[in-house]
Amino acid sequence: MALSGTHDLREQVVYAQVANVSSTSVVYSRAPFRGSIVKVGVVLSSAASTADATCTTSLAGTNITNGVVTVTQSGSAAGSTFTATPSAANNCNEDDNIGFTFSGSGTEGGPVTCFAVVRRA
Repeated sequence: MALSGTHDLREQVVYAQVANVSSTSVVYSRAPFRGSIVKVGVVLSSAASTADATCTTSLAGTNITNGVVTVTQSGSAAGSTFTATPSAANNCNEDDNIGFTFSGSGTEGGPVTCFAVVRRA
């Protein structure tokens, strides 16, 4: 298997988990150190149902630019991973909260693991 790329040793992944992708699902994690969030995403444990769902990420209460993850219902299954690459409003301080807020008409998909890759400054 070919390697997809290298990861900087200054990176750490933080996780949070919600029950499903429904519009009432909100969860938070914390920034482990001062740095930048370079990738965000969600991993499903079962197929999403009904419709697509959207996960908007935030940092200390401010939405992360290009930090919106669309969870597509069509073709989703256990292990499906959806990601986004933030471009601005993604610099964090230690202990800043990292929020994952779901919206849309999607249901199921859970439990859902949300993650953010934080690169040390």
